[in-house]
Amino acid sequence: MYRYDEFDHRFVADRVIQFRDQAERRLAGDLTEDEFRPLRLMNGLYLQLHAYMLRIAIPYGTLNSRQMNRLADIAAKWDRGYGHFTTRQNLQFNWIKLEDTADILESLAEVEMHAIQTSGNCIRNVTTDHWAGAAADELADPRPVAELLRQWSSLHPEFSYLPRKFKIAVTGAPNDRTAVKVHDIGLRMHGNDKGERGWEVIVGGGLGRTPIVGVTVREFLPEAELLPYLEAIMRVYNLYGRRDNKFKARIKILVHELGAEEFKRQVEAEYAKKRYSDVEVDQRELRRIESYFAPPTFKTLGRWSPGFEEARITDREFAHWIKVNVAPHRVPGYAIVNVSLKPEGGIPGDATAEQMRVIADLALRFSFDELRVSHHQNLVLPHVERGNLYEIWKILKAHGLAAANLGLAGDIIACPGLDYCALATARSIPIAQGISRRFADISRQEDIGPLKINISGCINACGHHHVGHIGILGLDKRGEEFYQITLGGSSSESASIGQIIGPGFAAEQVPDAIDKIVNTYLKLRVSKEEPFLEAYRRLGPQPFKEALYAAA
Repeated sequence: MYRYDEFDHRFVADRVIQFRDQAERRLAGDLTEDEFRPLRLMNGLYLQLHAYMLRIAIPYGTLNSRQMNRLADIAAKWDRGYGHFTTRQNLQFNWIKLEDTADILESLAEVEMHAIQTSGNCIRNVTTDHWAGAAADELADPRPVAELLRQWSSLHPEFSYLPRKFKIAVTGAPNDRTAVKVHDIGLRMHGNDKGERGWEVIVGGGLGRTPIVGVTVREFLPEAELLPYLEAIMRVYNLYGRRDNKFKARIKILVHELGAEEFKRQVEAEYAKKRYSDVEVDQRELRRIESYFAPPTFKTLGRWSPGFEEARITDREFAHWIKVNVAPHRVPGYAIVNVSLKPEGGIPGDATAEQMRVIADLALRFSFDELRVSHHQNLVLPHVERGNLYEIWKILKAHGLAAANLGLAGDIIACPGLDYCALATARSIPIAQGISRRFADISRQEDIGPLKINISGCINACGHHHVGHIGILGLDKRGEEFYQITLGGSSSESASIGQIIGPGFAAEQVPDAIDKIVNTYLKLRVSKEEPFLEAYRRLGPQPFKEALYAAA
């Protein structure tokens, strides 16, 4: 994984010194909150309902045991003993004191971490596949390109004060686990018939107030042209993006208002103005970065691991966890372990300091000192010998980390909602907990099959409700919390925005409503092999509407 060079260390250290001075001036009253706000946002610090929230960048979701242990230390020393992993592969601390923030940033810098590009109108933390470098279906590891984009976008003078925040996602696999079609820019790796590597460039996707699936502006962009082409996109956005109305300032609105073809024409015209002479230098830099992501030294292992096979036969609970939470690895004898942060009745994405330390220790002992944060608010041990899976599972189980629900009804995505967020209009966490308890029976979850339930506490859609198979949006209705349900969303390679199914429900009605939706699916699916999303796309919304509202 990437290691800081001399510039990185100096850059992050200087930022800590700058922020310490800014925070001291705010505490002394020399800066007003309005003056301080843009300064703190440039360092990932938000003022929430009850306290400051600090959002830590985890570039492309990758970190090591030392970094995870440091996050645990911060949770224990400066927060309330836990942190919240987000859908953008970051970590949030929700109970931070302003007077402690500079010390926290300094502590992060010691382990090559920071909070830069986690807020503000800039290119945000670049995200990618949480199985990158390990997945059996991957063409190539996309993280070197993600790191190149991080370096390219950090403090770029043209991208520091954009019309609005800007999000980029990169994937190197045909099965999209990165949601590239609902990002401002999404990049999908492809190969051509010459064996060359290139990128499909997708622009103008996004969720929030106006959910839109992005459009492809280049089917195959040679990798050598990637940075100058993205810079052309950013120049068009900076030139024409709305700055008079923040609700219309995202690039998705620009693409929509110009039209996809006119937007493509503008980008190509901007790109044609200057064929950047330093492209090959960028390629040399990419090759240098790739050396940091060289694969671990894997053992030559057989596909048969006697201890693992015996445990799977004799321990049914372990066998179920293997079936649900363990994914194929590209190297024989290895596996990808997905650690669910969604225990029954738990808060999606939360992990205690103790649990962070457990995961850090497992990564150090069993996964080449590497772990990941997923877009689904879970954690990943990417490179595990199959023979070690039983021991890992027993350790996870002892610390409340062995929920076998990955991709099932219990694997709910939820933002912090009105329990923390100043922008929220309703609570998300209690809704997630109620649904989790309703679907606690793991045999029922398995019978239902793949099901993504996503919950947001406001229209900003941090819980990605628009792309949940079942999406839930919390709204304020005359001082009461109501929840709107959408069906048929997906963030995969066949991305779609969910359809609003009808009038909203009171909080206490939501678990029953989800139950009715699921029961309707179970009744109408053609076979157990037809997953919920396929059944919905075949049936349309009508039978689900009838189940929800016929008796009303």
